[in-house]
Amino acid sequence: MSGLRGRAAILGIAELPAERKQTRPALFTLDQWAMLSKMVLDDAGVPASAVNGLVTHGIAESDMFAPATLAEYLGIALDYGERVDLGGATAAGMVWRAAAAVELGLCDAVLVVVPGSQIMPTPRQPRTPASPPWVGASSDKYGSPQAEFEIPYGNVGQNGPYAQIAQRYAHEYGYDPRATAKIAVDQRTNACAHPGAIFHGRPITVDDVLASPMIADPIRMLDVVMRVQGGAAVLIGGVDLTRRARNRPVWITGLGEHIAFKTPTYADNLLQTPIKRAADRAFEMAGVSRADIDIASIYDCYTITVLMTLEDAGFAPKGEGMRWVLEHDLTHAGDFPLNTAGGQLSFGQAGMAGGMHHVVDAARQIMGRAENAQVPRCDIGFVTGNGGIMSEQVALILRGE
Repeated sequence: MSGLRGRAAILGIAELPAERKQTRPALFTLDQWAMLSKMVLDDAGVPASAVNGLVTHGIAESDMFAPATLAEYLGIALDYGERVDLGGATAAGMVWRAAAAVELGLCDAVLVVVPGSQIMPTPRQPRTPASPPWVGASSDKYGSPQAEFEIPYGNVGQNGPYAQIAQRYAHEYGYDPRATAKIAVDQRTNACAHPGAIFHGRPITVDDVLASPMIADPIRMLDVVMRVQGGAAVLIGGVDLTRRARNRPVWITGLGEHIAFKTPTYADNLLQTPIKRAADRAFEMAGVSRADIDIASIYDCYTITVLMTLEDAGFAPKGEGMRWVLEHDLTHAGDFPLNTAGGQLSFGQAGMAGGMHHVVDAARQIMGRAENAQVPRCDIGFVTGNGGIMSEQVALILRGE
């Protein structure tokens, strides 16, 4: 099939340590962009003059013209700029778009930066919200289907809808809470090997997960992502730049993206996630099989998300994910290394940068820079992004030379 030729690579990575409370000076989005851009350029050993592309999610300082605003602030001229809006799948979606732009010859190097949930400086006169702050609702504006059919009935947020999916899974296939708890435990083991993780040095057991407070049945507190402060970035460049960069290049060789709906109300099947179509396309494009994967970096807002991704991406048989998880070691030293820096469950979710954490984690492993959590002979990685309530998903195949 047509697609990427694997001629664009991740040359540098940058990730701020996760913090429960921000200790660095409060920065505007533009300042965060500049800081992370410098970090990733320094990591790659590539001068800023080589950059002529950037991809962003958006910036708080400007509702429009985000790429132009960033280019102006950074002092670079762009031959390619784009803004991507895919929720938690945004980072993975940004990466393949940057790779495609490089392969097409539109630009030489692309900054892909996602500032985290750092606290913005408080304005002198805070704005008063124009409407009630419906927690978890992405649109309460007139004419929005969410405003008309979701918000009035309380179907907002993430905990409830993800619990609905888990309950449906339990109805169809059964539900072993010790299996989903094991996902959290194995990822916490990985976090204990990664100094930048929010839960570094704080292991947990399956019993700890099962004893944690129920959030939305059957999801417990330790099944849920941890919100932190942070940020992450990658630099993507072409073949010529790889010869000048200091790291082992991580080639982007396969991609898939599928957007099925916005909210589960309109899902044809709650138990078939968009990652199935996305992963099939990514593997076909890259020309590799599931058995070739050395590391999986799977979006993990909830443990049920990881479980269903493992099934729909083709690693575990459908409906048998619980048994599969119990039979495999998901730690960095195990037979199926998964989220080796802890994932968002144990490294932490720095807002939109949570999705970029998965890209950075896989790239770091393939570069051979994961130190105590390094997977031996790590050459091929599988990365996912998940937006909304498992409604928009992206799959990437990354490969070392």
